[in-house]
Amino acid sequence: MAARECGDDTAARRSHLSLVVGRDRRSTTDADLARALVAREAWAITETWHRFAPMVLTMAERCLGSKPDAEDIAQEVFYRVFRKAKTLRNPDCLRSFIYSFAIRTLRTELRRRRLRSWLMFEPELPSDVATSTLDVEARDHLRRFYGLLDRLKPRDRLVFVLRRMESMTMEETAGHLDISVSTVKRSMARASNRLSRWIEADSGLAGLFDGERGER
Repeated sequence: MAARECGDDTAARRSHLSLVVGRDRRSTTDADLARALVAREAWAITETWHRFAPMVLTMAERCLGSKPDAEDIAQEVFYRVFRKAKTLRNPDCLRSFIYSFAIRTLRTELRRRRLRSWLMFEPELPSDVATSTLDVEARDHLRRFYGLLDRLKPRDRLVFVLRRMESMTMEETAGHLDISVSTVKRSMARASNRLSRWIEADSGLAGLFDGERGER
């Protein structure tokens, strides 16, 4: 990917990184990569995107149900990461550092969606589902399920996605959202209960949600 210095203008923020042939840096540790990123070495920007963009893209797609929106989120996340790299205090925490930017960016996007929720739009499916062999009925069910996710409050939705779709522990979820474990439990219970009620009203979705109320 062609490395370019991140500026403050919108064009730089939205410009897409492209693949180029260069030295193989896959053996570089995250800590060494973080130090190079802080030093603004050009190869570090390329390698950071290559190494962590799939993680951000996957989480964003699962959360938003839209590949194009996930790609926009990823661009925004790494624009912020590259700008704020010098604030990384512990090089060993580069993955968590990037994850925290992804969470904050997704939270902002979900709040924005809530503000314009009066505009009805049909949610998309994550690309791994949209290109799968699911039949038309199954895809329709998943679209409706993502429509229900859109009705959750941003934090409840993020908690649900991190716990159920990203398989994070209570402690990991709390750490990434900067909230207490007890708050995670309350938020997860609220999201599960509301989704259960909404799904019960739609018999076609009953098989997509187990209706579990309790959390360990």
